[in-house]
Amino acid sequence: MKKVIAVFKKEIMLSVSILAAVISFFITPPSGELLKSIDWKTLATLFMLLSVLDGFKNENLFRPVLKLSGKIKSQAGLSFFLIFGVFFSSMFVTNDVSLIIFVPLTIILFRAENKEQYILPVISMENIAAVRGSLLTPFGSPQNLFLYSKSGMSTGSFMLMMLPLWIMSIVLLSSFILFLYRRNIKEKADTSGYVGAEWLPENRTKRIVYAVLFVIIIASIVTRTTLWPYITLFVAIVLFIFDRDVYKRVDYVLLLTFLCFFAFSSSVAANPKISGFLESSVRGHEYIWSILLSQVISNVPASIVLWPFTDNLRALIYGLDTAGLVTVIGSLASVINMRIYNREYPGKAAEFMKYFEIISLIFFIIVVVPQYFMSR
Repeated sequence: MKKVIAVFKKEIMLSVSILAAVISFFITPPSGELLKSIDWKTLATLFMLLSVLDGFKNENLFRPVLKLSGKIKSQAGLSFFLIFGVFFSSMFVTNDVSLIIFVPLTIILFRAENKEQYILPVISMENIAAVRGSLLTPFGSPQNLFLYSKSGMSTGSFMLMMLPLWIMSIVLLSSFILFLYRRNIKEKADTSGYVGAEWLPENRTKRIVYAVLFVIIIASIVTRTTLWPYITLFVAIVLFIFDRDVYKRVDYVLLLTFLCFFAFSSSVAANPKISGFLESSVRGHEYIWSILLSQVISNVPASIVLWPFTDNLRALIYGLDTAGLVTVIGSLASVINMRIYNREYPGKAAEFMKYFEIISLIFFIIVVVPQYFMSR
């Protein structure tokens, strides 16, 4: 029981989601229809992505990219590499995975250089990079994946809709980095060229398997195939054959959190009084609702709750992909980033919050009004 309580204290979003699921039973009694309304396709896709991308991390498939860090000679250049490494990788491996890869690397490199004063500003900008880089693609974040699967938009149309925000983010992140090193833009960097574990010849098959599975999963998302149950089963069997240890490392907490919020959302949508209130309140105000609700339950669950009551996908997703800039709770990726830092620097979560809020809120203030008019 003590272990269970410790897990719930550590996993705040899981606790909130389970509470929401329990409340949903009183809103609308459980039924077969509610069970069918849960988005099992998104859950299956998320399971496949989490499993395969954990394999990517465990087998260090990003080693060729990380090797480039040893060739960078300036501190500003190193920060550009790390921050935009998060930015561009998040489009393909999701924002939380990109942070899991690059934030520990940032801490290792800056410690090795004795430049720890840059760690908090840089990982705060990496957080922004993860949130804003991932918004371009349908599979860059869980909320994008969910809304893309529901919307029926083509991949090209989705990316075109998000492109202005993505380009604006590149300009602003570059400006932030230049401002950070404004006093000495040529400050030298002396990294050890950390690249992580060597590629072992005996694990070559695993690396190939993970690369192939990743391509299959992305193809299934883009094509919106109705064969997703069979693809999920295929991926699960292949992983069991080639690397069954991956099942011990999958983020089941995130999957359970999603499941609980799906149950809550389905229950709310099935209740005439609550759905009537949300429909009249949310429509026409999707941008504001998505930002504010995300500060209470995070942007992923907010997307699940708000989707049934909107007819403006652009406003909804613009708000959800901006909510992570307001508070740590606004995005699950931000929570993950704070957990990584707190593990390396125990007891310094408040210091992380200070830097995160200052840098993220400046970014938010700059983009929130232009995006509102763009969403209209």
